[in-house]
Amino acid sequence: MVKVSIGIPIYNVGRYLRECLNSIMNQTFKDFEVIMVDDGSTDDSFMICQEYVARDNRFKLFHQENKGLAGARNTCLKHMKGEYITWVDSDDKVEPNYLERLLEVQAETQADFVNGYNYGFKDGVIYYYDYTYISPNLDKLERTPKEMFLGTLAGKDIVLWGTLAKRKLYRGVYCAQGKNHEDNGTKFKLYFRANKVVILPEQLYGYRVEREGSIMTDKFSSKTLEKKLKEYNDTFFNVENFVYYMEITQSKDVVDKVHQQYLGHLYNLSKGNLTGSDEEKFEHYTVNYRSRREKNLK
Repeated sequence: MVKVSIGIPIYNVGRYLRECLNSIMNQTFKDFEVIMVDDGSTDDSFMICQEYVARDNRFKLFHQENKGLAGARNTCLKHMKGEYITWVDSDDKVEPNYLERLLEVQAETQADFVNGYNYGFKDGVIYYYDYTYISPNLDKLERTPKEMFLGTLAGKDIVLWGTLAKRKLYRGVYCAQGKNHEDNGTKFKLYFRANKVVILPEQLYGYRVEREGSIMTDKFSSKTLEKKLKEYNDTFFNVENFVYYMEITQSKDVVDKVHQQYLGHLYNLSKGNLTGSDEEKFEHYTVNYRSRREKNLK
């Protein structure tokens, strides 16, 4: 069995793809496979992937009609055979010792899940971040799954890229298709399947800062209001139902945090330039939220 499966969802990133794949080829740790899923790219991404398949038998390529980032991740999961799973977004890059350090920390701690940190880069400039606002005690590597779960509710440590997880944690876990920020509804499930979670406080993953056309640069538009409201509604109530289902200790505190986050997102959306029809949509989801909230408080 190969040690690590690296999943790379790919869509129209020909401009950046070689930098990403070269950074993986140059890893100091060599026992890995790369599962590349081309999600219906219309540029030269697929041909670039074929170059790497021809050069290195660790690189495997699958093509599908466009299903979105979550659909590409799910296809990756179907083909992964490694003992561990990590993700690299196709416009990002990793340091040469990325895999080596994740695996070293896992071996030292026997963790089921290792959460790494990232730096940003843009136009040749590297931005190293101060992560003490997320984790004040960076010398404390170990976290409880509950601590990490609460972090996801606060928007911390929510992404799948830059992490290392035992493949068994992903059994039966898939990303919700048709949603932006699909990692939000996936990572917390992995935390609850893990017996031990550790933080690697080293910035070994390079995140490309706000490239044009990325999710991070999408601006608010009234056309997307209903979609965003539905996403927030589904995400937070799915988390709430999961909390109750798992009968988590002090679940009321956890659910309260879920609702605080939901209300915060509703408030932020309400600050947009809403038309009359937009206001009706907003009111519909707000009323729906209140009714479900009151039902759960009984």
